[in-house]
This record gives sequence, C-alpha cells and structure tokens, in this order.
Amino acid sequence: MDGVIIDSNPVHRIAWEEYNRSHGIETTEEMHRRMYGKRNDQILRVYFGETLSDEEIVRYGAEKEALYRVMMRPQLEERLVPGLRTFLTGLGGTARAVATNASLPNLNFVLDTGRLRQHFPVTVHGGEVENPKPHPDVYLRAAELLGVEPRHCLVFEDSEGGVQAGLAAGMRVVGISTTHGHLPGVSLMIRDFADPALGEWLAGRYQQTR
Repeated sequence: MDGVIIDSNPVHRIAWEEYNRSHGIETTEEMHRRMYGKRNDQILRVYFGETLSDEEIVRYGAEKEALYRVMMRPQLEERLVPGLRTFLTGLGGTARAVATNASLPNLNFVLDTGRLRQHFPVTVHGGEVENPKPHPDVYLRAAELLGVEPRHCLVFEDSEGGVQAGLAAGMRVVGISTTHGHLPGVSLMIRDFADPALGEWLAGRYQQTR
C-alpha cells in the first residue's frame, strides 16, 4: 500500500520526525532509510531501542499513525500513485488484494478516504500475520484468501524488504520507483501505473501464458 497505492513515505517521514522530536529524538537520514517497508514494531525498536514494552510499542505506534493520518488527509488524493485508478479499473475481474505491513487504521484510511475499497475484495494488514515483510507471510495469506497459487501472483512493491517478501512467497514482483530508483530482484521497474512499460510487459506475459 505505502509507496504503491499512495506515495505516502514523504508524509511518514515528516510524521516520524515530529513524533520522535516530541520524545526528544532527532531523526537522521539513516533512521529514515531503516523505516521503509517495515512494520511499526520494527521501526519503533530502531528509533527508541529495545527497552520499549509491548504496551508502549502499541501506544507509540498508534499515536504516530494518528498524526500521519491528520497530515495525509488533506493531500491524500493528490498522493495516489499516478495511473492507479485507470489501472485498477482496467483489471476487470482479475483477483487482487492489498497486502501491507501497515496497521488496520491506516489501511482503512487509505481505502475509504481514497474511495478504493471496491477494488480490493481482500486485504491483509501487518497485525494479521506473525512475521512482517521481508518475510512472505502477508503475501502468502493474501494468495490464500484470493484462492490463487502464489506462483500465479504478481506483486507491486516500492521497498527492498517488500521485494524480498514477494520473491520469498514465490511470486513475480514489479518495482515502483516512488521510494527507490532500483530494486534488485524485480521482473520490471516502472515509474508508476501510467508507465507504458507496464502495459507492454503485461501484454507480453499474457501472450506467453496463452
């Protein structure tokens, strides 16, 4: 979801900076790099150390994400990745899901505020699986709920950890350059969903499998 459906990482960066500063922590660029593609329990232990209790992890994560949603709400539409709506509409009856490390409130916020809920009959969020990306759990669970074998699934990802999760699940991965210009292991790298290379590649894959 983050970095694929919505170019949210710039807003997450600002939200983390403000939240961390409220706890006396200045967020470095290295800390930001370690945030991409991670679940909040992982991020918080990087930022605050291993001494946080499970209760503090939950509370801090909820507080930061509430701040993020306040910041994102007025700009959500303009931050949807270009070409997304046209691409989703063109999929017709193709099975699709959102599989994300994000929390359930953030997932609901993006799908409902962005009027995207109807496009995703299946969703899996970070709180529903034991192991977050780069483990394959969210993708394997999504495939299970869709009733589709993992080898027939195509993942869109913006982070290295997400790519690793998709590949570990036995799926093909298309990289989107909202966060990184290069992602090792992807079958295709695109700018966004309006990139002509995506349609050409999908058409080629379809012809090969007929």
